[in-house]
Amino acid sequence: MTMNGPEVGDRTSGFSLFDTERKARTLDEFLGKNLVVAFYPGAFTSVCTKEMCAFRDSITRLEELDSGVVGISVNDPFTNAAFAERNAINFPLLSDYKRGAAEAYGVSLKDFAGMSGYTAAKRSVFIVDKQGTVRYKWVTDDQGVEPDYEEIQRALAEIG
Repeated sequence: MTMNGPEVGDRTSGFSLFDTERKARTLDEFLGKNLVVAFYPGAFTSVCTKEMCAFRDSITRLEELDSGVVGISVNDPFTNAAFAERNAINFPLLSDYKRGAAEAYGVSLKDFAGMSGYTAAKRSVFIVDKQGTVRYKWVTDDQGVEPDYEEIQRALAEIG
């Protein structure tokens, strides 16, 4: 693993983060199927809403590919719960309020939105296979760009 977080082929960093019900969730509990780990900068922002809704709308296809999704942001569990409810998000949203997962995955975004001292997570997607190995990594420095959802599905299909 590099200073930039795990690369394709690396065993991924585990995490223990609170979900929208303030229950601690670990990476290990999601393994057993492939997992799309989608970091997003902030709940209720326009691009993040579009991204999480795109994953919501593709959940049936992802399940057909023996895959699940978790969204991770630095938002607190209460904000993530309101965001999930407002947008009918049908997968776990996890709160990285201590920023440990963003740091471990190399996706910390310092001074987000021009706010000195505020660190969010860069918009990024990791696909972790059933054994916990990173099989796909996409990180953008342009937070207005969404991931290529078809590319993610192709990568999942290749993993099997």
